[in-house]
Amino acid sequence: MSGWLKIVGLGPGSDTLVTPEVSAVLAEATDVVGYVPYVERVAPRAGLVRHGSDNREEIQRAEQAMAMAADGRRVAVVSSGDPGVFAMASAVFEALEAGDAQWRLLDVQVLPGISAMLAASASVGAPLGHDFCCINLSDNLKPWALIEKRLRLAAEADFAMAFYNPRSRARPEGFARTLEVLREACGPERLIVFARAVSTPDESIRVTTLGEATPDMADMRTLVIVGSSQTRRIERQGHEAREPWVYTPRSVGAKSQASTSSAV
Repeated sequence: MSGWLKIVGLGPGSDTLVTPEVSAVLAEATDVVGYVPYVERVAPRAGLVRHGSDNREEIQRAEQAMAMAADGRRVAVVSSGDPGVFAMASAVFEALEAGDAQWRLLDVQVLPGISAMLAASASVGAPLGHDFCCINLSDNLKPWALIEKRLRLAAEADFAMAFYNPRSRARPEGFARTLEVLREACGPERLIVFARAVSTPDESIRVTTLGEATPDMADMRTLVIVGSSQTRRIERQGHEAREPWVYTPRSVGAKSQASTSSAV
């Protein structure tokens, strides 16, 4: 087959965080397929057709992309962040496994992008500097009971935790329950970072504790990071308007080199 299908990550928001590899694919593509806001991040040009669809049409989107590639088109399936992190790469392979056997002859590649999780971590320092886990708080594709079980087990294992899709208008109660579970498991002094719209003009960063956190601090554009018991904060000197740095030491039980006045 002469067509190809490449599943690409557009990064967290800024065009400067799109990899050169992804940019080259987008320049060659005849078709771009994805959720409408992500498709609109790809600039229109002659010879390119953009196919935007609703957020809950992942499998149909993947099937459409493979059918076009099978017809000889060069198709880029776009996701924000990294396509393999709660995004379109899994949906494409799910559709590929269940679909037309001829699709398995296609040239299918996944090109990584900078995830919101990594961009959010970098915005405050290195809270994911030791062992961590990543949990999608949306219960659209899995039951809430499973989410809560994973929260408790992750807290028991003392992972730092990164949360995608924390709170939407349709399910505001989920993140409130998340905070309750984490306060019970981790205590009120555990550090939590709210990183909204990282790398865009709307970026906002807030560092606080589980005891002070409220559900309305997060929305669907927010990546939330909860530290482990080892995670520390360092107040910035001469940067009164900026949030502190947050990091998790690389080794368990490492002694802080910061003074007691600058680290908690």
